[in-house]
Amino acid sequence: MSLVPMTDEECRIATDALSEQLDLYANLLVKKGVAIRPGQELVLQAPVERADFARRVVAAAYRAGAGHVTLIWNDDAITRLTYENVPTEWFEQTPSWKIEQLNSLAKAGAAFLFLEGSDPNALKGIDPAKPATASRARNTQCKAFREGMDFGRNVWCIAGVPVTAWAKQVFPDLAPAEAVYRLWQLILATSRADGEDPESVWETHNASFEKTKRFLNKHHFDALRYQAANGTDLTVGMTAGHIWDGGAGRTTSGTAFFPNIPTEEVFTSPDRMRADGIVYSAMPLVHAGQVVRDFWLRFEGGSVVDYDAEQGRDVLKHIIEADENSCRLGECALVSKNTPIRQSKTLFFDTLYDENASCHLALGMGFPECIEGGLDADRDGLLAMGVNQSSTHVDFMIGSDDMNIWGVAADGAETSVFVNGQWAWEE
Repeated sequence: MSLVPMTDEECRIATDALSEQLDLYANLLVKKGVAIRPGQELVLQAPVERADFARRVVAAAYRAGAGHVTLIWNDDAITRLTYENVPTEWFEQTPSWKIEQLNSLAKAGAAFLFLEGSDPNALKGIDPAKPATASRARNTQCKAFREGMDFGRNVWCIAGVPVTAWAKQVFPDLAPAEAVYRLWQLILATSRADGEDPESVWETHNASFEKTKRFLNKHHFDALRYQAANGTDLTVGMTAGHIWDGGAGRTTSGTAFFPNIPTEEVFTSPDRMRADGIVYSAMPLVHAGQVVRDFWLRFEGGSVVDYDAEQGRDVLKHIIEADENSCRLGECALVSKNTPIRQSKTLFFDTLYDENASCHLALGMGFPECIEGGLDADRDGLLAMGVNQSSTHVDFMIGSDDMNIWGVAADGAETSVFVNGQWAWEE
């Protein structure tokens, strides 16, 4: 980064020079992210501040043959005003029109593209019960929408776009215009969308996941044991039929898509009843517009039995107590420190990016595609298989630079999987 600040005019010129690259990024999200099909509906959710890029995505979608694009706008300021002025009870019921909107689109086979860009502190000081209640209501009452993504019926993708408040959080010493420009550069670079042919790059990137998945699925470990100098000492048990996944997802009808751009993780759903020990966070957690820092969780028999945080303990409490199963793990993901996001040495204050810089776990919902027969099972069947079911899914980063992970076989034999924050074979 230049030591000489850019003027606003220089930032405008520099951002204009990114125009062709931004079109390539938009094409990547449409063609690879949600793999739009001719005549298919695209549902695009975007922050109003990035209407300029939303227009690029809509144009790319129609060029690719989309039948129609539905826009859903987000605005941090209006969201905050709503939570400031509306009682918690109101959020217990998702408006009927919103339920009909999301469920009908999902049932019709729409693709969902979520452009993520928001102020990490947008809801600072807001009672965390309000966004937690709203999220729980939406995830339980918009059932066809939620299950369409969870059970592989609908394609979906989450990708980043910069907004000023977020950019200023990442680059506090820069003027707003330069902060947004620098964040655009980082988003393109970490999304592997800063070259001449991002779509081909993503084909190659997807192939790189296969070796890692073959290693983990071949060994079929009974558990993973995590240790780090910060005090992490945790053992997470695996289900008998668990499957490691990563890279492109696939719908039940066979469409390949990328749920996250960027993505660097391989992941599975562990046994919801088998997590024991303590784990410490390696990065802040940004959840529902509030930041949780320097926290730890203690597990017994798969459940969180104690926890604390230097900042945001109430937010953590609402995550853990969202429902009867939100205190259990739905995901464990492995990410080497040798990734573009980690190598950027940037804290993004956004889970989409920070989770792809660090090994992480998630409280709440597990993945049906991560167990044999899971996509054909219902909620009760998945619970019986050991896959957690919840109204929430919250990732938190645990992968420190000195983290070691061992795969534990059923007979107790251990195989080194991670050494000092990277795959054992990367040493």
